[in-house]
Amino acid sequence: MFVRHKKNPVLTIEDWPYHANAVFNPAAAIVNGKTLLMVRVEDHRGFSHLTIARSENGLDGWEIDPQPTLVPDPAHYPEEIYGIEDPRITYIEEMGKWAVAYTAFSDSGPLASLAFTEDFRNFERIGAIMPPENKDAALFPVRFNGKWALLHRPVSGTTGTKTNIWISFSPDMKHWGGHQVLLYAREGGWWDARKIGLSPHPMRVPDGWLIMYYGARQTTDKTSYRLGIALLDSEDPRKVLHRSEGWVFGPRELYERSGDVNDVILPCGWVLVGDEIRIYYGSAEVSVSTASAKINDILEYIRRCPEEQYADEYCSRF
Repeated sequence: MFVRHKKNPVLTIEDWPYHANAVFNPAAAIVNGKTLLMVRVEDHRGFSHLTIARSENGLDGWEIDPQPTLVPDPAHYPEEIYGIEDPRITYIEEMGKWAVAYTAFSDSGPLASLAFTEDFRNFERIGAIMPPENKDAALFPVRFNGKWALLHRPVSGTTGTKTNIWISFSPDMKHWGGHQVLLYAREGGWWDARKIGLSPHPMRVPDGWLIMYYGARQTTDKTSYRLGIALLDSEDPRKVLHRSEGWVFGPRELYERSGDVNDVILPCGWVLVGDEIRIYYGSAEVSVSTASAKINDILEYIRRCPEEQYADEYCSRF
């Protein structure tokens, strides 16, 4: 459903103002009329940090911070000892700040962390908000019944268990509870069987909250990442109204199929530009690419999709 930009990838390591190995998995937002990407940059140790790139049209003419924008601080936040990665940006109007949910890579595995900024130069870290292993976190921009809501993906580490998307709630964005599964990974031969995770932050649409998620399906000797969408209730984001059965975007081009990790597309950000949704994604974990779709086409499609099938319904239906 998404059309790739004809000049993909739009950002590569050759564009970068300093030495690094790869640039990928950007968060995205419109800030002061410009498209802002918070890009994951991996150095030659294998550790990641985050750097801002800005563009007037969101396609070319990128202005990239000459030095890393947000770097790991293991002296004060030991959970960042092996880097920070895969951000999602949400504007919190009530606070007048941008929330950056990102993955900190600790000695015990990845976990969800949170920071706030007003200008994408100075950051106020909250630190870890979930224990490891946990990643793919993003905030909703508003409260529900007085509480903030967070999507995230815990991993048990037990062989054979599924990884699902969870939702949790907090009165202060520091202490989280009310944990429950929002989307279950499916079973068997489905494209999103066994492992799923959130892609960009939730987007408010007339029908509710639109989310995009990835499904990582293991086949013989490789894992392919594809993208699906779901629609959540506007007042209660725990209610899944519709979920796509098939994927809406998957790796096809050479720059998506060959890289540091083959057959991977992972958007951590999307923006609404006029009547189009534009996603920004890491392609094969070496570069940044973009694709777009008409918002009305997306909404028309998801409205025709079935309601979410919960775990206790799988056996009877499939």
